[in-house]
Amino acid sequence: MKINARKIKIFKIKNRRGYAAVCVNYLTEGTTLLQVYERMQKALKRNGMELKSDVSNLKKLVTSL
Repeated sequence: MKINARKIKIFKIKNRRGYAAVCVNYLTEGTTLLQVYERMQKALKRNGMELKSDVSNLKKLVTSL
């Protein structure tokens, strides 16, 4: 199953250092945007999903909650 990379929502974790990403009920955490994105790719791949395209600018995926 292929998922669009725009479905990944990355946000800054309050009161902690780093970022978190949510996509299709999966949550990953990391210290940098790139690390969080790569960990989400691995989590999706582990569950039989893959991203359709790469994102040239990861800051476009960052949302504020």
